[in-house]
Amino acid sequence: MAVVDAGKRSGAHQPGAGAAARPRPSTFVLKQVMAVTGVIFVGFVFVHMIGNLKVYFGAESLDSYATWLRRVGYPLIPHQGVLWALRVVLSVSLLAHMWAAITLWLRGRRARGPHRRRRPATFSARTASWMLPGGLAIAVFVVVHILDLTLGAGVAASGHQHADPDGTVHAYANLVASFSRPWMAVFYVVIMLVVAFHIEHGVRTLMQDFGATGRRLRKIWAVVGGALALAVVLGNALIPVLVLVGVIS
Repeated sequence: MAVVDAGKRSGAHQPGAGAAARPRPSTFVLKQVMAVTGVIFVGFVFVHMIGNLKVYFGAESLDSYATWLRRVGYPLIPHQGVLWALRVVLSVSLLAHMWAAITLWLRGRRARGPHRRRRPATFSARTASWMLPGGLAIAVFVVVHILDLTLGAGVAASGHQHADPDGTVHAYANLVASFSRPWMAVFYVVIMLVVAFHIEHGVRTLMQDFGATGRRLRKIWAVVGGALALAVVLGNALIPVLVLVGVIS
């Protein structure tokens, strides 16, 4: 009887006692958050890269595109309304993605315990270990990029031109002024390589997080991830290089 009473007091035989000990939110939910927000970011990076390609067609093309982003939807939507909506969605997605990633990483550390484990056997497992530091580097880049080319503050080039009263944006001149500094150009290229790595790994594991584990489907998405990563590198990382060598000036 004493043993039974002790078991009841400890909660060992009470229904739901094991469930109460499970972490909340569940690992499944956290992976879904990362998958959904990852899709949002990949879509944004790809569309943003397409917009950046207008730099190859001259100042008027890029400036017109940047100015249009501020005016899209007007007069139905206030000036910069769509732009601010995108910024809010991306900011919330970034915070949710980082929160889920850090939470999963901490849980993994606790599950492994204090003892050092051997090196992961698979390439996917080894690359996964670099995703968190790579993500933190991307987060730093986002702040630098906004200060540099959006706000024109802090790390911005001395010749940065703010938008005119009529909303005209001098995106081309600001881009050239920024990437004419070798350190910023190198920083941008390195981060684009990190972004490409992040995209390749994220897209490759996306279907698995959504529950699709077929071998053929994984191979297809691995190819898709590699193609998107290559497009980002070629589309974005070449711009500062071409600025430095004088092709874009």
